[in-house]
Amino acid sequence: MSNKVNAQHILVDQEFEAKDLIRKLEEGVEFEKLAADFSNCPSGKQGGNLGEFGKGMMVAPFEKAAFALEVGQVSEPVKTQFGYHLIKRIG
Repeated sequence: MSNKVNAQHILVDQEFEAKDLIRKLEEGVEFEKLAADFSNCPSGKQGGNLGEFGKGMMVAPFEKAAFALEVGQVSEPVKTQFGYHLIKRIG
């Protein structure tokens, strides 16, 4: 098990927004485009790319979800104090 992951995310305020974005992903819209269009995080401009991070660098619910994903997999909505995240593991 690696102690670092490389991930992208989309941050929205409401769970229903995150679920709507999951539907768009299932319809074939690219994660990067959705991040650029909808994410509240400045990383949205880079397609939601957070780069590589290790354990202890992100809030616990986010970290737990990111490390549990397979490469290429997108999480269900993950609630943190910042809002709801969709996380895609890219490495």
